[in-house]
Amino acid sequence: MSTIQTDQEKQSFAETAMRLGGKSEEEARRLGAVDKADEQVETLFAARFQTSNSPIHKAIWDGKVPLELFAPPPLPASAPCDAAMERSLDVIRRRRSEKKLLNQDGKLSNETLGELAQAGYWGMLIDPRYGGQGAPFARFSRFLTRMGTLDSMTSAMASVHGCIGAVDPLRTFGTPEQKSRLLPLLASGERLSAFALTEPWAGSDLTALRTTATLVGDHYEVTGEKLFITNVVPGRLVGLVVLIEGKPAVLISELPEENEHFQLVKYGLYALKEAYNQGLKFHKFRVPSENLLKPKTGDGLTIAYHGLNLGRLSLCAGAAAAMRVFLANMLPWSAFRKTYGQPIQTRELVKRRIARLAALIAGTDALVAWGSWLIDEGYRGELECIIAKIFGSEAEKEAAIELFMKTHGGRSFLRGHLFGDNVHEFLAPCIYEGEGEMLGMAFFKSIVKEHGRQFFEPIGKALQQHQIKNFSPANPIHLWKLRRELGFYSKWSLGQKFVGRDRDSVPGMDPRLKSHLAFAQEQCQRQPKELSGAMIKHQLKLADRQCRMSELSQRAQDIITIIVTALWGHQQKSGVSNAAADVLCQDLRRKLTGERPSDKYFREVAELADLIIAGGFEDLAGIPVEDILMGYESQPQERV
Repeated sequence: MSTIQTDQEKQSFAETAMRLGGKSEEEARRLGAVDKADEQVETLFAARFQTSNSPIHKAIWDGKVPLELFAPPPLPASAPCDAAMERSLDVIRRRRSEKKLLNQDGKLSNETLGELAQAGYWGMLIDPRYGGQGAPFARFSRFLTRMGTLDSMTSAMASVHGCIGAVDPLRTFGTPEQKSRLLPLLASGERLSAFALTEPWAGSDLTALRTTATLVGDHYEVTGEKLFITNVVPGRLVGLVVLIEGKPAVLISELPEENEHFQLVKYGLYALKEAYNQGLKFHKFRVPSENLLKPKTGDGLTIAYHGLNLGRLSLCAGAAAAMRVFLANMLPWSAFRKTYGQPIQTRELVKRRIARLAALIAGTDALVAWGSWLIDEGYRGELECIIAKIFGSEAEKEAAIELFMKTHGGRSFLRGHLFGDNVHEFLAPCIYEGEGEMLGMAFFKSIVKEHGRQFFEPIGKALQQHQIKNFSPANPIHLWKLRRELGFYSKWSLGQKFVGRDRDSVPGMDPRLKSHLAFAQEQCQRQPKELSGAMIKHQLKLADRQCRMSELSQRAQDIITIIVTALWGHQQKSGVSNAAADVLCQDLRRKLTGERPSDKYFREVAELADLIIAGGFEDLAGIPVEDILMGYESQPQERV
């Protein structure tokens, strides 16, 4: 009996729920392994920085939104890393103007990568003691947006290298010897990095990994295959996720020239076209045993999960850059293109698109600034980074298709047009770092995990103990047998009726933003009943109600985005940014309530667009603008 109890204690909440819900042993074990890796990442953080104490968890379950945790302070005016950032931006500006960014394959050239190395670009997130710049993540993420307006692939490569590549695993999990040996190479750019996790059989299901590593003397022999790995060519340092004795692990490996033990798998990929994205095949490929990362708790999945948060924030920062580029290129076109003798920028529909684009930019900026600050403060940031990733990728997709493409019309599909040449780049972020709806379900599970463990897991175990397969609240025998567990939950439910409805406000806040903040705080106070109600209704079958989980998750995400954007808008000195934040909050409120837009809303949107058209969006300064394709230089001659 004691052995069984010990095994159950080791099970994660998800694994317990799956077993109690009648899932197969294999499915419960696999999902439990992922959930356990997530819990092991939690233990890397002090209790007050874990997900159960995160701003989002507190806002939803504690009855009051801690506004001080949703409003990051302004960044310092300067930092030691700024000089390297400016040098890096200058490199890309110059090489872009000289048309020397890419090599003959259309990829970022070695010369470009080398000049960035000299500028200090690759060491942004690495401690100065190892030759890096030691940039706080809040400063780094804003820098990624600036770089992304000049060249999106250069910006993405910094994220691949520093966030999801070998840098973060070594910084977080490396031994002093591994750090001193490898981080200087990564900081100097002598070695760039990548992370090899995905396999032909393993995407979102990381328990399906098949690549193995076997210890032979003083090295491991790796056999298996990886797929869709960005930035892999000979000479790269790769965080390689493998199975060692059946458990996930990470080896830091240098990729050699192709040989009988290692081959690159080349394929055509529409997205990430300016980087080498290839597959990897290993057959008894040797990696020194000293390059095995050994986290204090957990395994290789723990390492993989840790770096994904930074990558998700970086992706949102990249979306903020892409949408700035869209807007910078929409404005000249909307002034040039005429219908019925008037520029289309005078048309209400086009103005709505301009204003909506500015609103989406405001949302991405707000989420990146907030999430990055929390990371720097020491929070795990899982929920916050998921929101940023989902919002950023979906915003970029909407902006590309609904706003940018439709405004440019048929010219969007010309070769040489920003949209036509890069459409896959704009859509792919919906898949990167976890597909959006899959991540939304992960968000939901993390939100309800503590509540489920506290109230619903005891009920599930009691049902199993008393062999009750179909619980009925109308059955007095069922109620009696579960009286203790149900009483515990009833006490919590009754307490919800007396949760204080007081809501904090911010002195001097614009009345429009103040209204959005009050609305979102009210919605947060409704969330416990809504989430717990779904758990009661579906009970242990909730795991199979993916669409319901996704819908509940998105509602919570939208509520939090309103809070963050309203507070961000309040801090901005720019009238455009303030108005853009208001427009986004209005859009999200209608999405939650189902209300129709008012005529007043349409007038406010047009006013915001007019401000932007008049040059009021200062962040667009310096963004390269593409030539207008197939322009008409003169009007057709009148017939005589």
